[in-house]
Amino acid sequence: MTTTPTRADKFSFGLWTVGYNGSDPFGGPTRPQLDVVEAVTRLAELGAYGLTFHDDDLFPFGSSDADRQKQIDRLKQALADTGLIIPMVTTNLFSAPVFKDGGFTSNDRGVRRFALRKALRQLDLGAELGAQTFVMWGGREGAEYDTAKDIRGALERYREGVNLFAQYVTDKGYDIRFAIEPKPNEPRGDILLPTVGHAMAFIETLERPELFGVNPEVGHEQMAGLNFTAGIAQALYQGKLFHIDLNGQRGIKYDQDLVFGHGDLQNAFSLVDLLENGGPNGGPAYDGPRHFDYKPSRTEDITGVWDSAAANMRTYLLLKERAAAFRADPEVQEALTASRVAQVNEPTLNAGESYDDLLADRSAYEDFDTDSYFGGKGFGFVRLNQLALEHLLGAR
Repeated sequence: MTTTPTRADKFSFGLWTVGYNGSDPFGGPTRPQLDVVEAVTRLAELGAYGLTFHDDDLFPFGSSDADRQKQIDRLKQALADTGLIIPMVTTNLFSAPVFKDGGFTSNDRGVRRFALRKALRQLDLGAELGAQTFVMWGGREGAEYDTAKDIRGALERYREGVNLFAQYVTDKGYDIRFAIEPKPNEPRGDILLPTVGHAMAFIETLERPELFGVNPEVGHEQMAGLNFTAGIAQALYQGKLFHIDLNGQRGIKYDQDLVFGHGDLQNAFSLVDLLENGGPNGGPAYDGPRHFDYKPSRTEDITGVWDSAAANMRTYLLLKERAAAFRADPEVQEALTASRVAQVNEPTLNAGESYDDLLADRSAYEDFDTDSYFGGKGFGFVRLNQLALEHLLGAR
């Protein structure tokens, strides 16, 4: 298996990722602005297949129509020259001062209407460029104080806005689906729809839930102390993994946006195994873009930017290689059997069995030998995990 990226790997990057200039709350830029043509050209040379962007990544907030179109034309030419595609777009409703209390859920009705118009404009551009996913990260949709936001009202305004988008793309005939990106906090003290579970529950309240899924990010779920692989498995189970953001995070702290795998490496291994192999029973589980939403460290120069972009893809491919070796190992297959991993897919009830039948089955309760589990009938999960770790370390 090669660790050299190709277009078939479907690796994509946000313009805001490689274009991150190093600014943080405690210091200004450490790198100059990256031109979009250079970004497209270099990513193509590194083996990526796609570029994604917020509207304000491509043209500054408040740009004239002429300046906006100039940048769009430059992007189109760069795409034509390199063959890169635009699989996803999103809109920035968090940077400009007007969005200090959010976009779709601001207490100010005028701001909410402005946010809807801004998003609709980016939807049009996304459709023009062939994007099939529109990601919605509500970074400012929230509050610092419980008294400042009527949460029920805010969720209703959120619902009103995204229902409008679903109607819009349906009427326009756009081949676009929406992916909600959860995050628990930062920049707001508390952000609405903070986890994958919150987002999927919200989706079920929408008028066209089939058009909405999730775009989970490694760091965002781990900031909440959650297991990212488990969240992705549930999103796949419910048919709602429309897009994914890959990066690295080291524990419950600020959003680090490290290179993929440069955080919880074991969880990154299990994630790639799931995405590529579909779990113990095999089969691809996710066919969408492997999108890297990371930030080149503030310490890096422009060479370090492209080194970090390449590192994301190489790490993913190395983990893909290690996961394939893990699944092909006969000892691993034996350990999976001993751990009874596949048995969880067997129905607990017999075909056609009712609760009356279950209650009448003495072997299920009265005659079931619970004592045999004391000091016996272990599941061997530690051994199984050790095998995974040894494959991850290249020791097998």
